[in-house]
Amino acid sequence: MAVSTSSSPPPAILQAADRRRAVSPSSSGSVTKLADDETDTKTLLSRDANLVSAQHHHHQQQPRRRTVAKLRRPQRQKSFRQDIGHAACETYLVTRLAIKLLRYLGLGYRWITRLAALALYAMLLMPGFLQVAYYYYFSSQVRRSVTYGDQPRNRLDLHFPANIDEPKPVVIFVTGGAWIIGYKAWGAFLGKQLAERDIIVACIDYRNFPQGTIGDMVTDASEGISFICSNISAYGGDPDRIYLMGQSAGAHISSCALLDQAFKEAKGEKGTCWSVSQIKAYFGLSGGYNLLKLVDHFHNRGLYRSLFLSIMEGEESLPKFSPEVRLKDPSAKAAVCHLPPIVLFHGTADRSMPPCASEDFVDALQSLGAKAELVLYKGKTHTDLFLQDPLRGGKDDLFEHIVAAIHAGDAEALAKDAKAPARRRLVPEVLLRLAGHISPF
Repeated sequence: MAVSTSSSPPPAILQAADRRRAVSPSSSGSVTKLADDETDTKTLLSRDANLVSAQHHHHQQQPRRRTVAKLRRPQRQKSFRQDIGHAACETYLVTRLAIKLLRYLGLGYRWITRLAALALYAMLLMPGFLQVAYYYYFSSQVRRSVTYGDQPRNRLDLHFPANIDEPKPVVIFVTGGAWIIGYKAWGAFLGKQLAERDIIVACIDYRNFPQGTIGDMVTDASEGISFICSNISAYGGDPDRIYLMGQSAGAHISSCALLDQAFKEAKGEKGTCWSVSQIKAYFGLSGGYNLLKLVDHFHNRGLYRSLFLSIMEGEESLPKFSPEVRLKDPSAKAAVCHLPPIVLFHGTADRSMPPCASEDFVDALQSLGAKAELVLYKGKTHTDLFLQDPLRGGKDDLFEHIVAAIHAGDAEALAKDAKAPARRRLVPEVLLRLAGHISPF
């Protein structure tokens, strides 16, 4: 089992580092605060020097298999009042952006009927959503809204296993939402499930349209990936076992970020804060990877052509943000050599994102020598794999496939997975079936 070769810093130092990261460069008095934090950190470093030295000497005398000091469990948010204030600010922002979005949409029959269907769909699944929301807001294993950048919505959530007695594998997850309604909390259920299997999950938030366009979304995702690669060891994660995953629009955004980074590295560009080599594997769930083939499809389903092109920065930008199309570039073969193994998952009954989107992307990757695999689930829709099946409980083939890939080569983890109890049902079957028929996706 791969483990980190560096010792985790003492908790007091991590607290000082967290304070430094929380300071915005643009806020007044930030220079003085940063200087104070630097002084605090130096003092703490001096105070803990003997401790770190003793730990290092002790570990040298231990067998090769290493563990890390048990990380302090993440604390709940400081106060419920702060949560309410934060929610009020976000509600105001969402309302203002929704009004702006309505100006783009106009009064269209398709999107209005799909919005109504979405509301009913959410009501049917509400028994499960409420249980996940309780975990998200009150569990001590969730650390919400960690700042990873200086742009709006540059926040991420961290979902921790119950015990962090050694470095844990990490999944960076980019949620879907049609590039309009994506939010980091949408990954809370996946985070909870993977945390139960000793996997840390980082759910990245990013600017949605109209707050940002596709270029902003890809930049935000890349910034979030960079933050995790650079800092996850301080949270108990193993920097040698980081996996990237995206769902729906999040699969498109994360694949753009991954491929863009591969092209930069192939060209020898400097100044990037993370490397494709730090990603052990990429999982794409129900994604679209060639926007040129999807414009008319989305238009017929209510995401009108004019709106979609506004999100994608115009028709001329579609090839730039289509990973499949970028692979036709003469320099693509050199970039593909840098990519990690890629596994795409898709349901054959997916009407929102046709399964041929994943099929064509895998074919393009394999033609250039990339290690790429496609897993199709017969009869599964766009939301079956990510929502209905997990809420149903019991065995979930997609979830088990991902966990098995992450724990491959770790006999102890695989043995624990084999004994893991069946997941409990969160929503009655009748409501799940009704939701599947009503789903706008």
